[in-house]
Amino acid sequence: MTRPSTPPILSELRCSTSPAGQVAALRALKNQIIGHEQKKEMWIGLGVLDPLVRILNSHKGSGKRRHREVHGNANQLKRRGSRTDEEEAHLQAIIILGSLAHGGPPYVSPLNAGLVIAPLLAVMSPTEFSPIAVLATLRTLNSVADSLSLEHSSVDSTEDGLYNLLYTDQHLTSVAQLLSQVSLSLIVQQQISLAAALITKTCREEAQRKMLAQAGILEALASRLSSFVVATGCSFVRNGCNSDTTSPKNLPAVTAKSRLAPILEAVATIIKDSKSRANQFLSSPTLAVVFPKTEFDATSNYERKANTWNSQFVTSFASRQMPPNPIETLLPQLPSLHYRGSLAQTANFPPLGAIGASGKPSQLSRTVSSAIEVTQNETCDLVEDDENSLIAWLIYIVRAESGLTRLMAAWVLAILYRVGLANRRRETGFALLLIPLLVRMLDKDPKESVGFASPDDFSALRSSDWIMKEQAPAVLAMLAVDSLELQRAAVDAGAIKKLSQLLKESYDPLPTSSSTSLWTPQPLNLDNIESRASASKLGASGLSPSAYHVTRMRETVLVALAALASLKDEYRKAIIDNGVVPLVIESLKPFNAPSSASSFSKQTVDEASRNRKALAGNPNIVILAACGAARGLSRSVSTLRTSLMDAGLAAPLFVLLRNQDTEIQVAATAVICNLVLEFSPMRDAIIEAGILKILCEHAHSMNATLRLNSVWALKHLVLTAPNSLKKTCLEELGPGWLKQIIANDSDDFRGDKDMGLGTPIAMGTPNAAGEQVDLLNAVDESRESSQAIDDDGEEDLKMVDSIGALSRSGSDHKPNSTFSRLGNGRQSTLETTVWANSKDGEFNSTNQDRTDDLAIQKEGLDFIRNLICGPGAPDMIDYMFSELGQEKIFDMLAGKLRGKVLHAFNRDRRMGENGVKHLPPQPEIITSVCYIIVHIAAGSPKHRQLLISQPELLKLLVPLFTHTHREVRGCCAWLVINLTWVDDQSDHLNCKARARELVHLGIYEQLQKLESDSELDVRERTKTAIHQMSQLLR
Repeated sequence: MTRPSTPPILSELRCSTSPAGQVAALRALKNQIIGHEQKKEMWIGLGVLDPLVRILNSHKGSGKRRHREVHGNANQLKRRGSRTDEEEAHLQAIIILGSLAHGGPPYVSPLNAGLVIAPLLAVMSPTEFSPIAVLATLRTLNSVADSLSLEHSSVDSTEDGLYNLLYTDQHLTSVAQLLSQVSLSLIVQQQISLAAALITKTCREEAQRKMLAQAGILEALASRLSSFVVATGCSFVRNGCNSDTTSPKNLPAVTAKSRLAPILEAVATIIKDSKSRANQFLSSPTLAVVFPKTEFDATSNYERKANTWNSQFVTSFASRQMPPNPIETLLPQLPSLHYRGSLAQTANFPPLGAIGASGKPSQLSRTVSSAIEVTQNETCDLVEDDENSLIAWLIYIVRAESGLTRLMAAWVLAILYRVGLANRRRETGFALLLIPLLVRMLDKDPKESVGFASPDDFSALRSSDWIMKEQAPAVLAMLAVDSLELQRAAVDAGAIKKLSQLLKESYDPLPTSSSTSLWTPQPLNLDNIESRASASKLGASGLSPSAYHVTRMRETVLVALAALASLKDEYRKAIIDNGVVPLVIESLKPFNAPSSASSFSKQTVDEASRNRKALAGNPNIVILAACGAARGLSRSVSTLRTSLMDAGLAAPLFVLLRNQDTEIQVAATAVICNLVLEFSPMRDAIIEAGILKILCEHAHSMNATLRLNSVWALKHLVLTAPNSLKKTCLEELGPGWLKQIIANDSDDFRGDKDMGLGTPIAMGTPNAAGEQVDLLNAVDESRESSQAIDDDGEEDLKMVDSIGALSRSGSDHKPNSTFSRLGNGRQSTLETTVWANSKDGEFNSTNQDRTDDLAIQKEGLDFIRNLICGPGAPDMIDYMFSELGQEKIFDMLAGKLRGKVLHAFNRDRRMGENGVKHLPPQPEIITSVCYIIVHIAAGSPKHRQLLISQPELLKLLVPLFTHTHREVRGCCAWLVINLTWVDDQSDHLNCKARARELVHLGIYEQLQKLESDSELDVRERTKTAIHQMSQLLR
């Protein structure tokens, strides 16, 4: 049997006889593989990548020639004869690589192994290479990025992968140059769109976003966007402005072929989750030119120019009062509605961690803005800083445009809205103008054929209909997550019905692919599947484009349903009535990807390689979104008792609690918080299934958020539980560990760190590598923002509210994420304080550590509070004293009520007079401590006597009677009531003595001041306390 000879084309590529012969061979190869999957696989197996890479590396660009091509005759770009054979071979090699990359995920691995990405990135430089070569390179890189998105898990973690190689100073400079081009040619405009698209597809991590902002790409995008503002005739032109080098006349021109959607999408990708980057974008010089912040007569200086961008939306100046921003005149006139505080506390379910939460809006994820119509009747205290006029222009674009341009403009608007850069009264305008258009994007396109015509059509990944179905729910959720007004607008527009239908469609069977692999006489070696890193072997098959689409759509739809279920039972019931609960439960089942190639059967490998279909289950991003939806729906008592219980919500959650991914454990534990409440019908079954041990194990996790959610769930679990279960829980947690998490105060060492005193010694032990491990302050990239809730009286029935962190889906480090932080629009004082100390309005790791430490302390205190209340409370108080130590408990409570005083022992005296920094205790911590004291006073007479014998602790309570938080003042009144309560006649004398001691400490005097308190509840409690005191002091 003779060995097969090498194809002549490959021989010519390896040992070229002449440049013309090499070009002819490349063209023949291109004609063979384009549109032919089997031929692509064959040529990869023959090792065609090595000569292609050699051709790429052998050609060096020419800056002078590039300059002539751009600024010379435009027809020269179209003439093939203007290129030399070397340039033509270089171009043909790039086109061939683009065709191979278009083959999907299996071709990414050989491209990486063949070291193809680095020479391709070098061709991106518009100053060194011809425009046609740059354009072909950008198309190839975009095809590689599309194929990477279809992987079950990223295979681009190697140092030769696109994600690692692109984000360097050299290549980001090339991207910035591409975006800054001013040529009007079609090729250049295509380059700009593809460069923006490459940013969107490859920017996955926070560090990459920062690099893009620092490389000047954000300013380049702002310049492109400013050109579109000028093209719409919406720029503010002042007299004498045009002489400036950055005037609108000097901005890059916009042609009919220029595309706005990729620019907006790239901007949104970079600025999301960051107020500082959003500010950097809005403060760019070009936007400052087209939207100058100056006082001027709008009617004389602002002139709307003729344009083709939907001029029918203009309204008359005379029809209403002229607003400060002239672009407002391009928007419909809205009724002058008074500001609706959508962030006001709901009666039944407060936000996560907002005990007696203030109505102050969140700066992290603000969802209140100003109405579009500015009237003189509205009070000044609702007016925030002047918003950038780009906000109004984006609203105009959302209404005037359609398709992807409308969606991406809405996405940028939503991001600016979340980070608090839109005025507070925009909410009514969003409800009337923006939300209905977003909901309309969820409609099925009548032009779209039924089903998926070609599951292997990779061009469908960027189809407008698919992208709108994938991203419109996410934008809708970002806007409506904590705004009752925007949720009402979405529901009125039919969002729940449409979202439910999309979720059902995501579970429809996928079509079978018609592509097949080449037959080979050699058997498939299953042991070598994982190690396929050769440039002549295909890699693992990923998802088909249709499977990827339905997975993304499923994720964002679940996020949107979670957002709409966050506030009102009425909307939760509507979601359940649409029959999505079984699909939510199904979405909690993880993707059953084998851990190694040896786990595959030959049949499984063949089917995966041929069909590239999604295997059973869901990726992590869908599971996290499903946890958010389950968490939102479980906040309803009726759904807990009926739909969720019947659907079997608890079973898949137990599987997720043991998942290897910590982020999934965090999300599942957050749902458990709602299922272990005392009125939950699943509570007993969950306890019998062993949830107590699992939560106690998670409470000792290195992940701060998992510790927080676990202690939070345990707090609910012990409420009204039998004393035996409470004791078991405390024993499982460990009394020493509980004292540690409560006593650990990050303010002490974080303040020292801020004052330049260096890094403190954390509580921990060295690990196997000799590194110090801080068990209580572990830093984890997947940390979420979590808060706490109150458990006072009937408020013990309150459930978790915030759904933000559950839908995060790892956008900082995963390619398929929707957005990282929805937020709940409200934040506790713990979070607000940390925010105020942040330099750029973002939660850095140090600030987040401090927030988590304080939140865990609070949950630990609330755990003790629930431990010693309810039936059998006196016995549990005695048990707590015996296990934790009576004196240690009182010392710990007193320590939490004292403010911190930090001293700087170095020369840095900036923190205050004589280098002293005062840190008052947080209101949430004060409230939790006060309730523990109240519960101790509600025990037996001996406990009241024990408490009155702690004068130092009681003295710390005196100033709290005038605390700004009503709940703290209410706790103080409850304490007096409990201390002056007479159980029987034998305790009467002791009770009189306690009353006199309260007078001696000055508590009675402070109590009398509460008679005129602004809160009715505080006044009523004060009346009872004063009545009991007056009876005892007679």
